[in-house]
Amino acid sequence: MEMSQKDKDTDKDLENYEAQSNARHPHEEEEKEIDLLELAGKLWQRRKTIGIWCLCGAVLGLIVAFSIPREYNASVKVSPEMGNSSKGVSGGLAAMAAMAGFGGGAGNSSDAVYPQLYPDVVSSVPFVTSLFDVPVKTKDGDKFTVRTYLEEETKAPWWGAVLGLPGKIIGLFKSSEEEDGGKHKLDNFRLTQAESLMVDALTSRISASVDAKTSVVTIDVKMQDPEVSAILADTVLCRLKEYITRYRTDKSRQDMLYAEKLNNEAKENYYAAQKRLADYDDRNQGLSLRSAQITRERLENEATLAFNLFNQTAQQLQMAKAKVQETTPVYAVVSPATVPNRPSSPKKPLILVGFTFLAFVICAAWILFGQPMLEEYRNKQI
Repeated sequence: MEMSQKDKDTDKDLENYEAQSNARHPHEEEEKEIDLLELAGKLWQRRKTIGIWCLCGAVLGLIVAFSIPREYNASVKVSPEMGNSSKGVSGGLAAMAAMAGFGGGAGNSSDAVYPQLYPDVVSSVPFVTSLFDVPVKTKDGDKFTVRTYLEEETKAPWWGAVLGLPGKIIGLFKSSEEEDGGKHKLDNFRLTQAESLMVDALTSRISASVDAKTSVVTIDVKMQDPEVSAILADTVLCRLKEYITRYRTDKSRQDMLYAEKLNNEAKENYYAAQKRLADYDDRNQGLSLRSAQITRERLENEATLAFNLFNQTAQQLQMAKAKVQETTPVYAVVSPATVPNRPSSPKKPLILVGFTFLAFVICAAWILFGQPMLEEYRNKQI
């Protein structure tokens, strides 16, 4: 059957549309390439301006890099002993979970303070305030407490003093706090403004992290003096060990104190029973009366019972002491604190590259977009 004239016209229209589409795509790609080349050409034409901007950015980066005081980071790693409350199958599952990277949690230990909570312990207010009076020594031999060192020896960038100037001026017009003649006592429940700022400063400089697989605790301390950072890192480790040891042995120590109290009472009762028996023998030597013999047997039985009770409490006391020693955790120091030789911050090359790149991006954005938009706006106003 021959095609109608209408169908032939439709086919020709489709062919023409496809030909136009095929011819249009290369032009669009070419226009895109031309646009990119045009943008690159604009930047190349303004290369001197871009170079000046990048140079200014580099100079600003150098100013910022050399204005930031040097910070030294001291690190210490410790592997704590875990509580072995899991037995049999549950212990095997706990070990498999630890190997898979899910270990170290509350399910693997009978402790309420497990390694994942150590960072919270280090950043807690009572722990941080206990570091205020820790004595430290700088590399020059000067001795301070941590609080005095942060208040008097820690430097800040120049812009920090500029930004903090309004607050100091306002503080001059405010009524000063009542002086207590040096009788103020640190209260963790109600800190003063200065103490709260000191807690924030120490918390920002002391951090703790835990490896989920190995439960290794890493403590980092950042200070502007290398020796101070090492001393404080070692002190934080010791205080953390004392805190965990005190927690782990608290129940056992309470049991030991109670056993010691019972043992002292049994000891006094035994000595009193012995003395009563001895006094009776001294007063009744040579008597052969049956009533005297009965009384002596009763006193002797009381002394024997008191001795047996004293012996039992003494054994319980020894067991309680052994329990305290058993529950005392052991810490393996993987990496002790050492005095760092090189500052950890500021990273001057990174700051320099960052400011230079930022200046290039801002200048390029202004040349390609900002300046044309500004000119278009001015033309519309005219």
